[in-house]
Amino acid sequence: MASFERFSGTSRYIADDALLSSVNAAIALQRPLLVRGEPGTGKTMLARSVAESLGKPLFNWHIKSTTLAKEGLYTYDVVQRLNDSRFPDDSGRDVSDIRSYIKMGVLGQAFQADERVVVLIDEIDKADIEFPNDLLRELDEMAFAIPELDETVKAKHRPITIITSNAEKELPTAFLRRCVFHYIEFPSRDRLRQIVDAHMPDLEQDLVEQAILRFYGLRKLNALKKKPSTSELLDWLVVLAAAGADPNEIANRMPFLGTLIKQEQDLETIAAAMRRGQVTR
Repeated sequence: MASFERFSGTSRYIADDALLSSVNAAIALQRPLLVRGEPGTGKTMLARSVAESLGKPLFNWHIKSTTLAKEGLYTYDVVQRLNDSRFPDDSGRDVSDIRSYIKMGVLGQAFQADERVVVLIDEIDKADIEFPNDLLRELDEMAFAIPELDETVKAKHRPITIITSNAEKELPTAFLRRCVFHYIEFPSRDRLRQIVDAHMPDLEQDLVEQAILRFYGLRKLNALKKKPSTSELLDWLVVLAAAGADPNEIANRMPFLGTLIKQEQDLETIAAAMRRGQVTR
């Protein structure tokens, strides 16, 4: 059996064995890896870590509600060509050369790269429901047509493709069938300490311990509309350390709570729970 590249994590990205297995399965099968999980659990950072670990360029395609699948392949600036044909002295371009009005998108650039790259399709569930279906053929065959040039662009090297989703909407079954799937579980306390140590190794351990205890206490409040995430804990620790916060102070109250909690209703819920002594460790 042919050997394949393996991802083993990096010093700043603490991946568990299940995630490592999923990434390496996707690399071996040469299929996209679809990653779901709570916001702030490291889905986007995973792609950066894979690129760093394997020494490959990273191509980012951040999806919005208005993003069209074709934009990731190429765009044809027909409006600019029309303007240049009307005002030829201003542009200096040959309007008969359609190629000069074709611009490759993220996938197009990845397909044309001279080496294997990592492609991140970030938050695919933000786009229209037809968006994933519109990419099925291209991700399967690693090729797409440009009718304006009567050409087909084929991938020189099949990229390592990582797709993230926050599960805002269901993805089509046909699309899911073509992916390796992994759900990133919220980290355990031990792994969360490892993550903190990887990002901020010089922090006082008592401060880290008290912050993590309070952090998990907040996450136990089922009434919260948006529970704090790992990335928000890291932000909170930065602020606490910069302010010289005392670990005992964190045990008794929670300064800079707006770094962790981002909704007014949740702040009110926490205040009420603290008055009732319900914010446990």
